[in-house]
Amino acid sequence: MLTLTRKLAALVVSVSLALPLAAAADPAKGPETLTNTSYGGADSLACLTEALYFEARGEGRSGQRAVAEVILNRVDSRTFPNSVCGVVHQRGQFTYNKGRRMSNAAAAARARQIAADALAGAPRELTNGATYFHTTAVRPSWSKRFTRTQKIGSHVFYRQGRRVASK
Repeated sequence: MLTLTRKLAALVVSVSLALPLAAAADPAKGPETLTNTSYGGADSLACLTEALYFEARGEGRSGQRAVAEVILNRVDSRTFPNSVCGVVHQRGQFTYNKGRRMSNAAAAARARQIAADALAGAPRELTNGATYFHTTAVRPSWSKRFTRTQKIGSHVFYRQGRRVASK
């Protein structure tokens, strides 16, 4: 009986960790609105949380939401992998070391909530369709090939398409 109780407790813990925070749900529509199934479930939440934590932990909420938008815009694009984890783990695309421990619990919780909101279908209106970004500390050569859409905090956002010369 004790073994069954332990297994059940472990299952409850793993399920509760896998689900997005309740604040992302619309009570009128039921719990199925917690996560947009087209982006996957717990794996997508974990991958997006990790990316937000390591790529934009120092940003405000809008900066982190903008980075989430870029990742989901990539998932929706035919140019990139068609899953959140595929985009986040695509070789050469993100600079942090995957699998590192998120040591700041408050920052991790905030990144998780923003990831859950994004996966639940939060409006994507911050980056104007961006699929690329970099910090203001660098100026990558690829940035000249794309249209700059927005600067939020210390990140600059771009979408595909040539820049149009201005007078």
